[in-house]
Order: sequence, then C-alpha cells, then structure tokens
Amino acid sequence: MEKIKPLLFIFAIVAAIYVGIKVIPPFFNDWQFQDTLDSEARIDTYNTKPEADIRRDIMRAARENDIPISDDQLVVTRGNGTIYIGTKYTVHVDLPGYPVDLQFNPQSKNTNPVVR
Repeated sequence: MEKIKPLLFIFAIVAAIYVGIKVIPPFFNDWQFQDTLDSEARIDTYNTKPEADIRRDIMRAARENDIPISDDQLVVTRGNGTIYIGTKYTVHVDLPGYPVDLQFNPQSKNTNPVVR
C-alpha cells in the first residue's frame, strides 16, 4: 500500500496537468476575445464606424483567438448612442472517457452618455 500511494499521487498530478492543458486554452481564448469585444464597444460608441466594419474587425479577432464562430452568429447592433456586440459558441474538448462541450457567451454593450 505504501508503494501504491506515491504512484496514485503522481497519476493524479499528471491527470490534473493534462486536463488543465486541454481545458484552460479555450477559457483563455474567450477571455482575450471578451477583451476585444469590450474595447471595440467602447471605441465604436464614440465614432461613426459602420456595423459591417465592426463585424469585420470582430471576426478577424475571433479567427486570431481560435473562436469557432461564423459571421451569422455574431450580433452587432448600433443605435441611439448604444452599441451591442455579442455571440454564443461552443468548444468541444476531448478528454479520455469524458468529452466536454464548453459553452461561451461573450458580449459587450456600451452607451454614449451624451446621446439620448
């Protein structure tokens, strides 16, 4: 039993590292993409950039961050000094014996307080 405990401990550590390597990157990519959405919403609230250009920039950021979305999944709405950018997507992670679908819903909304 004393010989098995260290092996079980090492196995648990290796398994935790493996799961972390598989699961952490999608969360990190989503965090970076969310930051991009927040920045775009903040900046584009105060300029006259068309929705098509905003959509193009967001889709470029999605590709750079390995976010699996298509153009029709991205919602960009602008009106009355308010801009909303959002999407929903799923990332499939294959873990041995336990495949996982991670759901993400990044979105950002910003309002120009001067325009009412």
